[in-house]
Amino acid sequence: MSRSVYKGPYIYPKLLEKIAGKKPDQAGVVRTWARASQIAPEMVGFKFGVHNGREHIEVLITEEMVGHRLGEFSPTRKFTKHGGKMQKELEAKKKESEIASAQSAKAPAVASGAPAAK
Repeated sequence: MSRSVYKGPYIYPKLLEKIAGKKPDQAGVVRTWARASQIAPEMVGFKFGVHNGREHIEVLITEEMVGHRLGEFSPTRKFTKHGGKMQKELEAKKKESEIASAQSAKAPAVASGAPAAK
């Protein structure tokens, strides 16, 4: 559910204090743990280091991000590809085809009598 209109957006007050009176290029990276804070128009251009539970991920705020939460741009889980036996077979075929195409690209250069690069 969204926040009620009369309360206004939730913006962590210390974030606004950290960027108050500074220019985006002078501030550097502003580290924060306030993932629930909404992005205000005053934050555009600043770089925030948003904590994801393990490290701070650098996020450059743009105009399209205004109204979203800081946590949306700092994923907390690392995606490991879907897989299994079938996926491994597909990857092996892809690797074999890359090797074959690289060898075929090399073969005409040697056959034409061009000097080999050392």
